[in-house]
Amino acid sequence: MKPPSPVKIWSAVPTPLSSDLKVDESSVERMVHAAVHDGIQGLFLAGTCGEGPWLPDREKQVLVKAAVRAAGGKLKIAVQASDNSVPRILDNVEAAAAAGADYAIIASPATFLNATPERIVAHFTCAVNASPLPVGIYDLGNHRPVIIPEVQLKEIYLLPNVHLIKDSSGTASRRSAALAARQEKPSLQLFNGDEFHCMDYLRAGYDGFMFGGAAAVAPQLHRIVQLYDAGRVADAQAVDAAMKETLFGIYGGKDIACWLTGLKYHMVRRGLFTTTSSFLGYPLTDECRAFIDHQVEHYGT
Repeated sequence: MKPPSPVKIWSAVPTPLSSDLKVDESSVERMVHAAVHDGIQGLFLAGTCGEGPWLPDREKQVLVKAAVRAAGGKLKIAVQASDNSVPRILDNVEAAAAAGADYAIIASPATFLNATPERIVAHFTCAVNASPLPVGIYDLGNHRPVIIPEVQLKEIYLLPNVHLIKDSSGTASRRSAALAARQEKPSLQLFNGDEFHCMDYLRAGYDGFMFGGAAAVAPQLHRIVQLYDAGRVADAQAVDAAMKETLFGIYGGKDIACWLTGLKYHMVRRGLFTTTSSFLGYPLTDECRAFIDHQVEHYGT
């Protein structure tokens, strides 16, 4: 029997909310069980897709505890701990650890005054070294105004407490820094965080995927990996192209007009969420709704 592919599929998931913007624990449980059923090996909670920057701390704790309880050890749970100072990051990590999370994910803060390269590097280094949980570094590259200097990416990745990378930079040179770090530290797990460049990261030798739409396209991701492992690269590319069109349809087109609301509506139509409520208020166009209705009817086929 052929051994299973080493490529891992994680999903950065949206947070199910009630109409009054409280975490819906029953929906969290259904979401986690569906992820296990779909062969997803880990969930990233409270990222941008998970509305972590907007969730009150008490609701984030409800979210993490509910997910850990539902997972029952069947998949890993990572929680975003990013913040504007090392003490705030460590408070977030300690809360995640107390709720039972396996990893803390640290990204560049959205706001960071006096953002010299030295201060940015110190921000990550001090937080990683003091974290009570294993750390994942979320590299958004030029998609964030505060950027980890490329020349020091490898140095940060080689810190002993860094266990995984979520690379959403879409940049070949930053990908090379991650691969160079893994060459020296083989236990380092490299995840593609950019749903629109999956084949680039597979070819580069990354260990898996970790992006916001993964929960909606898990069957296609599994098929891409199966085909790629079998050497059927052209067929894998064809499925990848179809997956991108699925994601654009869920997100409301290439301008991503519906984004989070579309993703939550997909979860509602699958019977996992009860509302599309969010802090961000993206619309749900008739076209997006119709696409999702049709796509969910054929989910997994």
